[in-house]
Amino acid sequence: MKRSALKRRPSGYISFLLVLSMGFLLTLLMLFAYKRASTAHAVQSGVQLQVDYSEKEEAILRSIVAIVPNRAIRAMQPQSNASSANSDPLRWQNIFTEALDLANARQSISTPLLASLGTTNALVANSGDAALDTPSLIFKALGTETGYASVGINRSLGSGYPVPLTCNNPTDASRDSVWPIISNSKIYGPLAQSGVTLPVDAYPNFNLITYPNINFGYVSPGQPFVAKRNWWGFSVNLAEPDAATTASSMQRRDFVLSIYEIPSQLPISASSFMELGQYASGDPWGDVTISGGIFAGRAQVDGTTALSALATRRGATLSNTTTVGGQSFTGDPFTPGVREAYQLTQGDFFPVSLASESGRAAFIPINRGDDYFDRFAHVTETSVLSSTTWDNYSLGALQCAMRLDITQALSATNQTPTILRFSYLKGGVRQDLMLPQTTGPAAGLDPGYLYACDQDQTYDFGNAVVDLAYGKSGQFAYQSGMTGVVTFNDARFGNPQPGVVKTGYFKPSYPFEVKPLPSGKICIAVYPKRFAAFLNALRADTTAVNDSLVVNVDYSLATGTTFLNKPAIPCSDLDYGVILQECADLTSFPKGFSLVTNLRLYFGDDFNTVATTPPAGYTPTGLFYPPCSIFTPEKRYGVEIEPFGVNLSGQVGSVASESATVPVRPLDSKTLSGATVASSRIHVNLRPISHPAELPPISMMNWLVLLEERKREFYSTN
Repeated sequence: MKRSALKRRPSGYISFLLVLSMGFLLTLLMLFAYKRASTAHAVQSGVQLQVDYSEKEEAILRSIVAIVPNRAIRAMQPQSNASSANSDPLRWQNIFTEALDLANARQSISTPLLASLGTTNALVANSGDAALDTPSLIFKALGTETGYASVGINRSLGSGYPVPLTCNNPTDASRDSVWPIISNSKIYGPLAQSGVTLPVDAYPNFNLITYPNINFGYVSPGQPFVAKRNWWGFSVNLAEPDAATTASSMQRRDFVLSIYEIPSQLPISASSFMELGQYASGDPWGDVTISGGIFAGRAQVDGTTALSALATRRGATLSNTTTVGGQSFTGDPFTPGVREAYQLTQGDFFPVSLASESGRAAFIPINRGDDYFDRFAHVTETSVLSSTTWDNYSLGALQCAMRLDITQALSATNQTPTILRFSYLKGGVRQDLMLPQTTGPAAGLDPGYLYACDQDQTYDFGNAVVDLAYGKSGQFAYQSGMTGVVTFNDARFGNPQPGVVKTGYFKPSYPFEVKPLPSGKICIAVYPKRFAAFLNALRADTTAVNDSLVVNVDYSLATGTTFLNKPAIPCSDLDYGVILQECADLTSFPKGFSLVTNLRLYFGDDFNTVATTPPAGYTPTGLFYPPCSIFTPEKRYGVEIEPFGVNLSGQVGSVASESATVPVRPLDSKTLSGATVASSRIHVNLRPISHPAELPPISMMNWLVLLEERKREFYSTN
């Protein structure tokens, strides 16, 4: 009998309930895991979208900083208000729209970059990519205000905002919320007193305010500097137009956009390519003391030179033995990490800075080059949005209260001036005085006499000492050295021509004249000390108003009879020159004195070496001198003789370009003949302007554009 080889197995059963329960449990776990994964994906997508929005917003904000100063300048230029085609691109609305374009904020990946990847039929799954064609939903004025920007004038926005400026020009005030308006009508008024250091009634145009906390060190952050702060506020929410599509919401962020107007105030300040540390001869700077930092468009620092701070727009090349802020640099000071390491170990602001290192900031020197010296290179500006036109704002020659022009020469071969035109302010209104150099105002009178009044009338010469003439048709009675009130009548002068109605004339001591150098070069000599009495004799406004002079050649009148040509820059020996003499004591100018000319300038005397009483509230220590400035394409020292040496104090600058191939050497000096002053005979002591009372009537201007977020954690509800 056979048995099967298969073993007997135990019997069992299957529970359908257990299988179904386990299957259901596993299904729930799978669904839960899927939901968690989907939620995590949604959260990650939302976070990535928020990051994408933030990066786009940052690019937009940087674009705004780049665009606004350009539009503010254009709003000051002619024809900016001639038509909507000219004015509309300058509006805040279009500034913000252009910022969206410039930042490429409508796409996560640019079309050129996408094309460079060689991918066809690409599908971009970023729901944040949108048309963004409703800037009014993205950019809004602050709080409940309508429009795109809230203006920082004529009212306080409260805690967390800068103090407002006062604008008494209704046109500028109304336009400021539509266009970025920079105007001299904006000043510091009572509303701003809490945010500035000095009394606003004494210093309304520029005051002492705090330098912002940015990496560009024109001044160290937190330190006071002389400036005026224009500002506008707005809020941004890039997600708002597409919130229904993206289901993404962002908190609206408030920003303050500022344009600081900064008069040049550093010891050396110029948007130029400058070589520092040595003269053209190769000699190092010797007896040179510089207190404070230096600003240059581009800088080359040579030799063993010690600077407190150096700020540039386009970088600097430093020698191995140069120190800035006590720090020497063996390599590029702008190498990533160098600044951070310095601040970590030194605990102080990095003394070498670039304007581009601050993300939402831009430093813009207002440098018009050679045009700065010349009134006649420009035409009258009309149809301008701002009440302050661009040329009047940025050209020193147009800002001067007094003007002295050569309007006619003797001949094409003899350039001796035959007519000068002097322009001045009287009651705030410009007056022109034609001064023939070869003929008098009446037959028989020498050149230089001016009409005073008719017979039996009175003229008040004040404290001016003048010569007098009274008569008619070549018959005159004269008196010399007269002053005060004079009645031109027969009782005083006699009767030089009976039976004829006579006229009174006077000859003042002129503060200018035609004068040649020993070489024969024809010049206009200017004597600043004489202006106070001369203006008094003209019954003009005082030197507190007539505080600046421009000397130009009016080549705009060039015809066959004027024989005048536009002066060359660099200066030519064939052109006129300007001599400055009787200029040591300038205390008769209570607010200082400025001279601008497009001609070569010769210093014939010491300049501004007599101290005066400082204005009320002036606290810096040391002697106070009338604030003065000289702008000329070329300066030389000496008129009758060659000077032994040059002592220079104050501030120096240049209007040369920062892109020039040949650097400017700001301390080089030349004598009357054009010879170089030896380095051993040049003594320099430069320091910054630390108070608005030290600003001269005419200054170079800079703009600092800064965009700051007004973070909610740093202010209370207002």
